[in-house]
Amino acid sequence: MSRLVVVIGANRGIGLALVHTLIARGDRVVATCRTPSEGLSSTSAEVVTGVDVTRDAGIESLRAAIGSRSIDVLIHNAGVLTRETLTDLDAERIRWQFEVNALAPIRTIASLAPSLGEGAKVGILTSRMGSIADNTSGSMYGYRMSKAAVNAAGVSLARDLAGAGVAVALLHPGYVRTDMTGGNGYVGPDHAAEGLIARLDDLTLETSGRFWHADGPELPW
Repeated sequence: MSRLVVVIGANRGIGLALVHTLIARGDRVVATCRTPSEGLSSTSAEVVTGVDVTRDAGIESLRAAIGSRSIDVLIHNAGVLTRETLTDLDAERIRWQFEVNALAPIRTIASLAPSLGEGAKVGILTSRMGSIADNTSGSMYGYRMSKAAVNAAGVSLARDLAGAGVAVALLHPGYVRTDMTGGNGYVGPDHAAEGLIARLDDLTLETSGRFWHADGPELPW
């Protein structure tokens, strides 16, 4: 029987590539967005619109759409990026990145936790820019801090969900050519999606809570 995979933040870029790749391998996909793109609407995914993961109403609408179904894989892809420097510390932009990149994943996953049975897997899209050890260029304060925060949250989630038999992976997709990166990057969304799914396929309770590159190696915190 095919798996039920929920992709949060599926409208474009990596999220949309995940939807295409998962459907191609036979999974049933529930894809969320605020407003659907033509690309997402043209897939065979079950598209749940109006899902703003920073709002209670958005999360509740997703919870209602899942209903009594069991989720096999939950991928939280939604994220935002702005570029703060010491001379441009816009506090509102930094707060917004914390809301979307750090707080929204734990709120959404907590809401859907009752639908995650034994053997289910959770993937949180993060970034090595949240790594303290790997920070060699500075700046990007809101993005770096929010990704460091979600990395910490992901480890707690791994501990909290272990008793239910649910494993959690923190996943760095690589430097991917998307709208978020202004079209810059080393790999395309399709390549990133394939690597992310491969890491989730390999995820076990023994490796839960680790920080992985889509192309394979574990990364430093």
